[in-house]
Amino acid sequence: MTTFLMSPPVRATLRWQAGATLGVAAGAGMLAGMDGAVSALLGGLITVLAGIAFAGVVSIKNSPSAEATLVTMFLAEGAKIAAIILLLWLVITVYKDLVAAAFFTAFVITVLLNRVAFWVRSAHADEPDETEKK
Repeated sequence: MTTFLMSPPVRATLRWQAGATLGVAAGAGMLAGMDGAVSALLGGLITVLAGIAFAGVVSIKNSPSAEATLVTMFLAEGAKIAAIILLLWLVITVYKDLVAAAFFTAFVITVLLNRVAFWVRSAHADEPDETEKK
């Protein structure tokens, strides 16, 4: 059984988020130095880790019915939101040289890239998903 984390939409989303994070970090590094690059990396990493938390919860839970699937999705979304809040708080309070513009730019861009999974699934709607093969 393939985990949700290994599904093509999730992998594509994580690749896009990692690429965007590195791109913003490179730009921030040129504009604001090392602190800008680190801030952008941390901002993007928050969303990537939250996405992994979401995928982990979905992979762990067995959802045999529609009700169980909805509960699993709510739990996964709750885990993602909790991870985002905790990591935002942690970075903002611990990293004293945070460059806010770089940090929030990377964070917002990676949050918006969460929608990539929808497009990956739509583009391959007629093909069976790896998680659906047995």
